[in-house]
Amino acid sequence: MVEGLRERKKQRTRQALIEGALRLFEEKGFEETTLAEIAEQADVSTRTFFSYFASKEDVVFYDTASRLELALTAMESRRPDETVTGVLLRVIEESFEQATAYQYLTAEEAALRVRLILTEPALQARALLMLFDTQLRLARALHEAFPDLPLADAAAAVGALIGAIKLSVMATLEEEQSMADLWVTARRAAEITISGLHTLG
Repeated sequence: MVEGLRERKKQRTRQALIEGALRLFEEKGFEETTLAEIAEQADVSTRTFFSYFASKEDVVFYDTASRLELALTAMESRRPDETVTGVLLRVIEESFEQATAYQYLTAEEAALRVRLILTEPALQARALLMLFDTQLRLARALHEAFPDLPLADAAAAVGALIGAIKLSVMATLEEEQSMADLWVTARRAAEITISGLHTLG
Protein backbone atom coordinates (compact mmCIF):
# COMPACT_ATOMS: atom_id res chain seq x y z
CA MET A 1 0.00 0.00 0.00
CA VAL A 2 2.80 2.41 0.92
CA GLU A 3 4.60 1.50 -2.29
CA GLY A 4 1.43 2.22 -4.27
CA LEU A 5 1.04 5.63 -2.64
CA ARG A 6 4.68 6.44 -3.36
CA GLU A 7 4.29 5.45 -7.00
CA ARG A 8 1.14 7.56 -7.42
CA LYS A 9 2.94 10.54 -5.88
CA LYS A 10 5.81 10.07 -8.33
CA GLN A 11 3.36 9.91 -11.24
CA ARG A 12 1.65 13.10 -10.06
CA THR A 13 4.98 14.91 -9.75
CA ARG A 14 6.03 13.72 -13.20
CA GLN A 15 2.77 14.91 -14.70
CA ALA A 16 3.04 18.26 -12.94
CA LEU A 17 6.54 18.74 -14.36
CA ILE A 18 5.38 17.90 -17.89
CA GLU A 19 2.31 20.13 -17.74
CA GLY A 20 4.21 22.98 -16.09
CA ALA A 21 7.01 22.81 -18.64
CA LEU A 22 4.65 22.87 -21.61
CA ARG A 23 2.75 25.79 -20.11
CA LEU A 24 5.97 27.76 -19.64
CA PHE A 25 7.26 26.85 -23.11
CA GLU A 26 4.07 28.29 -24.58
CA GLU A 27 4.11 31.43 -22.42
CA LYS A 28 7.84 32.26 -22.38
CA GLY A 29 9.39 30.19 -25.14
CA PHE A 30 11.42 27.01 -24.95
CA GLU A 31 14.88 28.59 -24.82
CA GLU A 32 13.82 31.26 -22.33
CA THR A 33 12.34 28.81 -19.81
CA THR A 34 14.71 27.64 -17.07
CA LEU A 35 14.76 24.32 -15.23
CA ALA A 36 14.22 26.18 -11.96
CA GLU A 37 11.02 27.70 -13.32
CA ILE A 38 9.73 24.30 -14.42
CA ALA A 39 10.48 22.85 -10.99
CA GLU A 40 8.72 25.76 -9.32
CA GLN A 41 5.59 25.13 -11.40
CA ALA A 42 5.46 21.60 -9.99
CA ASP A 43 6.31 22.82 -6.47
CA VAL A 44 9.53 20.79 -6.31
CA SER A 45 13.24 21.60 -6.22
CA THR A 46 15.52 21.70 -9.26
CA ARG A 47 17.29 18.69 -7.75
CA THR A 48 13.98 16.80 -7.79
CA PHE A 49 13.51 17.76 -11.44
CA PHE A 50 16.69 15.85 -12.26
CA SER A 51 15.25 12.76 -10.58
CA TYR A 52 12.72 12.66 -13.42
CA PHE A 53 14.37 14.32 -16.42
CA ALA A 54 17.91 15.09 -17.54
CA SER A 55 17.00 18.20 -19.54
CA LYS A 56 14.20 20.37 -20.93
CA GLU A 57 14.33 18.33 -24.13
CA ASP A 58 13.66 15.15 -22.16
CA VAL A 59 10.44 16.64 -20.80
CA VAL A 60 9.13 17.16 -24.33
CA PHE A 61 10.07 13.59 -25.32
CA TYR A 62 8.98 12.13 -21.99
CA ASP A 63 7.39 8.94 -23.37
CA THR A 64 9.72 8.05 -26.25
CA ALA A 65 12.00 5.59 -24.45
CA SER A 66 9.21 3.69 -22.70
CA ARG A 67 7.19 3.33 -25.89
CA LEU A 68 10.23 2.07 -27.78
CA GLU A 69 11.01 -0.53 -25.11
CA LEU A 70 7.41 -1.70 -25.15
CA ALA A 71 7.52 -2.12 -28.94
CA LEU A 72 10.84 -3.98 -28.84
CA THR A 73 9.54 -6.31 -26.14
CA ALA A 74 6.42 -7.02 -28.20
CA MET A 75 8.53 -7.97 -31.21
CA GLU A 76 10.86 -10.15 -29.15
CA SER A 77 7.87 -12.05 -27.75
CA ARG A 78 6.54 -12.95 -31.18
CA ARG A 79 4.36 -16.07 -31.02
CA PRO A 80 5.23 -18.98 -33.37
CA ASP A 81 2.03 -18.61 -35.39
CA GLU A 82 2.12 -14.80 -35.52
CA THR A 83 2.57 -13.06 -38.88
CA VAL A 84 4.59 -9.93 -39.63
CA THR A 85 1.45 -7.80 -39.86
CA GLY A 86 0.08 -9.50 -36.75
CA VAL A 87 3.13 -8.49 -34.74
CA LEU A 88 3.06 -4.93 -36.08
CA LEU A 89 -0.63 -4.59 -35.25
CA ARG A 90 -0.02 -5.91 -31.72
CA VAL A 91 2.83 -3.44 -31.26
CA ILE A 92 0.53 -0.57 -32.24
CA GLU A 93 -2.32 -1.78 -30.02
CA GLU A 94 -0.06 -2.19 -26.99
CA SER A 95 1.45 1.24 -27.63
CA PHE A 96 -2.04 2.79 -27.70
CA GLU A 97 -2.98 0.95 -24.51
CA GLN A 98 0.10 2.28 -22.74
CA ALA A 99 -0.52 5.81 -23.98
CA THR A 100 -4.11 5.64 -22.73
CA ALA A 101 -3.11 4.22 -19.35
CA TYR A 102 -0.45 6.91 -18.82
CA GLN A 103 -2.13 9.79 -20.60
CA TYR A 104 -0.27 12.85 -19.35
CA LEU A 105 -1.42 15.30 -22.03
CA THR A 106 -4.71 16.72 -23.18
CA ALA A 107 -5.34 17.11 -26.91
CA GLU A 108 -4.36 20.78 -26.63
CA GLU A 109 -1.11 19.93 -24.85
CA ALA A 110 -0.34 17.24 -27.42
CA ALA A 111 -0.83 19.81 -30.19
CA LEU A 112 1.45 22.24 -28.33
CA ARG A 113 4.13 19.57 -28.02
CA VAL A 114 4.05 18.91 -31.76
CA ARG A 115 4.23 22.65 -32.53
CA LEU A 116 7.26 22.96 -30.25
CA ILE A 117 9.01 20.07 -31.97
CA LEU A 118 8.28 21.52 -35.39
CA THR A 119 9.42 25.06 -34.58
CA GLU A 120 12.28 24.79 -32.06
CA PRO A 121 15.61 23.98 -33.81
CA ALA A 122 16.99 22.05 -30.82
CA LEU A 123 13.85 19.93 -30.62
CA GLN A 124 13.70 19.45 -34.40
CA ALA A 125 17.22 18.03 -34.40
CA ARG A 126 16.53 15.81 -31.39
CA ALA A 127 13.29 14.52 -32.91
CA LEU A 128 14.93 13.66 -36.22
CA LEU A 129 17.76 11.73 -34.56
CA MET A 130 15.34 9.89 -32.30
CA LEU A 131 13.03 9.06 -35.21
CA PHE A 132 15.84 7.49 -37.25
CA ASP A 133 17.21 5.61 -34.25
CA THR A 134 13.78 4.35 -33.19
CA GLN A 135 12.79 3.15 -36.64
CA LEU A 136 16.15 1.44 -37.22
CA ARG A 137 15.98 -0.40 -33.89
CA LEU A 138 12.41 -1.50 -34.60
CA ALA A 139 13.32 -2.64 -38.12
CA ARG A 140 16.20 -4.73 -36.77
CA ALA A 141 13.96 -6.21 -34.09
CA LEU A 142 11.33 -7.11 -36.70
CA HIS A 143 14.00 -8.69 -38.88
CA GLU A 144 15.27 -10.72 -35.92
CA ALA A 145 11.73 -11.85 -35.10
CA PHE A 146 11.28 -12.93 -38.74
CA PRO A 147 14.73 -13.99 -40.06
CA ASP A 148 13.27 -14.74 -43.52
CA LEU A 149 12.14 -11.12 -43.82
CA PRO A 150 14.94 -9.05 -45.40
CA LEU A 151 16.11 -6.15 -43.25
CA ALA A 152 15.26 -3.72 -46.06
CA ASP A 153 11.66 -5.00 -46.13
CA ALA A 154 11.42 -4.79 -42.34
CA ALA A 155 12.68 -1.19 -42.50
CA ALA A 156 10.15 -0.32 -45.20
CA ALA A 157 7.30 -1.77 -43.14
CA VAL A 158 8.31 0.04 -39.94
CA GLY A 159 8.90 3.32 -41.79
CA ALA A 160 5.53 3.14 -43.53
CA LEU A 161 3.68 2.39 -40.30
CA ILE A 162 5.31 5.04 -38.13
CA GLY A 163 5.23 7.64 -40.90
CA ALA A 164 1.52 7.10 -41.55
CA ILE A 165 0.58 7.38 -37.89
CA LYS A 166 2.70 10.45 -37.19
CA LEU A 167 1.57 12.35 -40.27
CA SER A 168 -2.12 11.57 -39.85
CA VAL A 169 -2.06 12.75 -36.22
CA MET A 170 -0.05 15.88 -37.06
CA ALA A 171 -2.41 16.74 -39.92
CA THR A 172 -5.43 16.72 -37.61
CA LEU A 173 -3.99 18.20 -34.41
CA GLU A 174 -5.39 21.66 -35.06
CA GLU A 175 -8.94 20.35 -35.36
CA GLU A 176 -11.29 20.43 -32.38
CA GLN A 177 -10.95 16.90 -31.02
CA SER A 178 -10.27 14.97 -27.85
CA MET A 179 -7.41 12.60 -27.13
CA ALA A 180 -9.82 9.74 -27.88
CA ASP A 181 -10.35 11.25 -31.34
CA LEU A 182 -6.59 11.39 -31.88
CA TRP A 183 -6.26 7.71 -30.97
CA VAL A 184 -9.00 6.89 -33.49
CA THR A 185 -7.07 8.83 -36.15
CA ALA A 186 -3.84 7.01 -35.28
CA ARG A 187 -5.53 3.61 -35.30
CA ARG A 188 -7.10 4.32 -38.68
CA ALA A 189 -3.70 5.23 -40.12
CA ALA A 190 -2.25 2.01 -38.70
CA GLU A 191 -5.07 -0.06 -40.18
CA ILE A 192 -4.63 1.51 -43.63
CA THR A 193 -0.91 0.83 -43.55
CA ILE A 194 -1.26 -2.71 -42.19
CA SER A 195 -3.73 -3.56 -44.96
CA GLY A 196 -1.08 -2.59 -47.52
CA LEU A 197 1.61 -4.66 -45.80
CA HIS A 198 -0.15 -8.02 -46.01
CA THR A 199 2.13 -9.06 -48.87
CA LEU A 200 4.83 -9.45 -46.19
CA GLY A 201 2.73 -11.99 -44.29
